Order: sequence, then C-alpha cells, then structure tokens
Amino acid sequence: MGNSKKLLKNSPSARRADKLAKQAQSSQPDAKLTHALVSKLHSFLTQHLSPQPKLLLALSGGLDSCVLLQLLAEVKHIFHFELQAMHVHHGLSPHADIWTSLCEKTCESLHVPLQVVYVNVDPSSKQGIEAAARELRYQALFNYKFGEVLPDYVVTAHHQDDQAETLLLQLLRGAGVKGLSSMAALDETRRLLRPLLDVSRHALNEYAVQHQIEWCEDESNDNTQYERNFVRHNVMPVLETHFPSAKSVIARSASHLAEANGLLDTLATLDARELLLNNSLCLQGLSQLDIPRAKNVLRWWFAQNQLAMPNAEHLTETLQQLLNARADADLSIQLQHLTLKRYQKRAYLYVDKIAEPFDLAWNGEPTLTLPDGGQLHFKQVSGTGLALKFGMTKLRITNRDGGERFKPNSLRPTRTLKHLLQEANIPPWQRAHLPLIYWQDTLAYVPGIGVASGLQAGFNEIGLEIIWQDS
Repeated sequence: MGNSKKLLKNSPSARRADKLAKQAQSSQPDAKLTHALVSKLHSFLTQHLSPQPKLLLALSGGLDSCVLLQLLAEVKHIFHFELQAMHVHHGLSPHADIWTSLCEKTCESLHVPLQVVYVNVDPSSKQGIEAAARELRYQALFNYKFGEVLPDYVVTAHHQDDQAETLLLQLLRGAGVKGLSSMAALDETRRLLRPLLDVSRHALNEYAVQHQIEWCEDESNDNTQYERNFVRHNVMPVLETHFPSAKSVIARSASHLAEANGLLDTLATLDARELLLNNSLCLQGLSQLDIPRAKNVLRWWFAQNQLAMPNAEHLTETLQQLLNARADADLSIQLQHLTLKRYQKRAYLYVDKIAEPFDLAWNGEPTLTLPDGGQLHFKQVSGTGLALKFGMTKLRITNRDGGERFKPNSLRPTRTLKHLLQEANIPPWQRAHLPLIYWQDTLAYVPGIGVASGLQAGFNEIGLEIIWQDS
C-alpha cells in the first residue's frame, strides 16, 4: 500500500491497512463490486448534476476520499465536469505531511488539480479541536474559487457507516426530525454533494484493496474519547452481533426522516407565504397556528437566515415570548449574529449595527452598495416611480439627519418624516439606516414611504423604480 502506511505501522489502523495490503497482492479486481460502485455513482451524478459543473473534492488522504477521487476521475469524461481537489493540512498529526504528500502524488497520477491549504487549529477552542478543525476545513472549501468562480458543489466522501453513526449521535443529543435526517446527499444551500451515502465502508475497503489504491489512516480515528469513534468501535460492533444489517437499516431510517423533514419544510414554506413580509413575521397569524406548527415556521425562518437551530427548550421559550409579550415590551433576543425583535405585532431578524453617516451620488448604475452593506436597486419602469422627464441622471443619497419633511400624497399636507415612518410601521432600528434619495435639494424618495408627490411618474410616463435591500 506504499510508504505512507509503513510510516504508521505501530497504530492499530496501520495494522489493519497492512493486512489489507497483503490481501491486495493476491486479489484481482472484482468486476461485480466495481460495477456496483460505479453504477451507484452514475445514478447519483445523473440525478443531481447540471451540465458541465465544477466539483471540488474534499481530499483528506483517507480511504473514503481516495476511493471517491479515483471514481470521479474515471467518470469525469462521461459527465463532463471539471474536477479539482483540496487537501486541508491541519497540522494536528505528526503524520500530516505524509498525508499531504500522498494527496499530491495521487492527484498528479490522476491528472486532478490539487489545492493544499494550511490552517492553524486553536487547541484551546471552546468548541473542541475536532469541531474547530472541521470549521476551518469547511471555510477553506467553501471559499475556494475556480479562477473567479465558486465551484458548483463541494464533494465529500461521507458514506453509509458515517450516516448511521450520525443518526445514533443525534438520537443521543435529543435531536428533532431535521437533526435525525443526518446528512443530506444533496445540500443546495451549502453547495454540498455526498455521493457515497448509500455505500458501506466495507465496500470502499474492498474496492481500494482490489484496485490497489493507496491511502493513509488517521491515528486519531482509534481514539474512543471522541464520541463518533466511541460509537464506531464500541457501539456499532455490539449492535451488529445481534443486528447484522444495523448500519444500512439505520442509514435507511435517516433517509426516511429526511423525507419527513422535507415535508415539514414544505409546510413551513406554505405557512410563511401568509405570514412573512420583507423578512418579518406576522405574530397574529403565527398565534393562529398550533404550537408544533408555529415552532416549525420559526425553525424554517431561522434556517433561512443561516441561524444554527436552537434547542427545543430555547425554541419554545422564544415562541412564547414573541406571542405573549406585552404590546409595549421592548423584546430583544440575541440569536448568534442576528437580533430577534418584536415590533407592532411582527417579529424581525436583523443585524444590530451602528449607523454611520454617508453621502453618496448615483450616476445611473443599476445597483448602488451602501456603506453598511445594504443596496439600492434602480430600474426603469412605466407609470410609476420617479418621473425621468425631469432629467434625473444624478441623485444624492444620504441617511437621516433629523427634521426632514416629506409629502408623498398630493391630497395631504407636508409632514415630518418621523411621523410618516411611524405611521408606516417602519421599525426604529431600520430608520437610522434608511437611505434618503434627493433630487437636487428635494427629498424625492423614501423607502417604505414612496415618491414625493410632485415627482411621481404619471400614466405611460417613464419612471425610475428604486428598491432598498437592507443588509
């Protein structure tokens, strides 16, 4: 199996690898096994890949990813995808350089471009070394570009055994349906593909031995202080003595739960159509749902905003606070990078930030990015928006200074902008960041309020539609 294994010969993993290496000397490739693996991969890629995608393989140098590298390299001409690999060097193992060398040698032999990324894992991280290393690894993978373009998918070699272990661990953590779904074969949100979830580690082992694929064993995989290793070495073997098909059956349950989770997401999407407006949730409508259904909407909404899922107790408490707080209560809940607030019978998620003063010029571009990360989008329309007949080729954009007056309705008098914003139920924390659009010295447009009455495009007149997208 190569020098990469001989250098690790004192570990139990290396001894297993040496045994497999000896088997390989007398083994011939099993056509049936090869066909089964390739057939499963063909079926998966046919189902999930769009034409000519760019794939980035997470390559650790271990058995699973080395086999997947070989399989993908063999079929890339059939599916016409661009394949690159990335190896993340964590520096946690004394053998890390050996793993990197093996990845470089293997990718070179298969003509697959390899990117090696070196990261420094904080050993004192509160989340633990494993979690900290995983976070850095995924940061590197998801931020990598093929030139100027992100890959369509990051591909990982998680397999059926991993799936079964994940479900057991999630059960022991008291996870709900989403957590028990374990790993998705296709995760569009994160651009993740896992084509081996229906393949056992034993099958990968057999394939690697018969095709004389080299790989390295991570000695930390034998450390049962880690939860996953404990399940793998101490729990699964006991289960399999009584239930030989335990791994495949447990993994199948994860697939059933994934379907159930998909139905819950569909229900939440239907409910959100009636409740959600500009990323704010109608609390009166939410209160009309039964508790499990209301919590399902909250979970979905949090996920849409890239929030890690709160535990069941925290989610229940959050729902109760949103529905039962006094109307005048200043409810504010910090949820990771976002703040959850209640205002005028609606719930809002937003980034709590300091409003910095700005003064910008618009010179006809379709999109203007504001200093706080928000954007203004400009589009020519007919019969609405700012009337372009006034020659509005340049606009001034600034934030509130206080004391502004505005007249969006010709039938009503000019009023203070403060009162108009209150009347429009625009939340206080949005008002400080609100971009005001001036034409010459006239306040021409206020997001959420409208266009000044004397500057509105008439019927069949060309107008300028302006949409503010908060950061």
